[in-house]
Amino acid sequence: MAITDEEIEAATARGEALIATRPRAVSARYDAVRDLVEIAFGNGAFFSFPPSLTQALAEAAPQQLADIEVVGAGMGLYFPGCDADLYIPALVDGVFGSKAWMASRLGQEGGRVRSERKAAAARANGKLGGRPRKAS
Repeated sequence: MAITDEEIEAATARGEALIATRPRAVSARYDAVRDLVEIAFGNGAFFSFPPSLTQALAEAAPQQLADIEVVGAGMGLYFPGCDADLYIPALVDGVFGSKAWMASRLGQEGGRVRSERKAAAARANGKLGGRPRKAS
């Protein structure tokens, strides 16, 4: 199945529209003192995030984070030291990993939440003998 000239032109137009409307990085660096990856955009805006927030960089050592390449016409970051690629528009939108990885992180955070309502429920549950056993 061959790709037609019309399909190539349509794909090119979609790519150009994406580049024109999405943030494009001009540089990136890792600040080891603050433990942040910092991205500078062509419009003068900056975006930074701790590498531990991302699935791809969560276990990376500072030496691996020091070398960053801006790739894909300013739409991506590549970290050669850990062979990790990040899509900048997804980072800006708050997507730091796969759906499953993000859900597990949210679940961990939710389990740590402490509120008066949660504490009261735990106390009431404790007076009743604790959490009921699951039926087998």
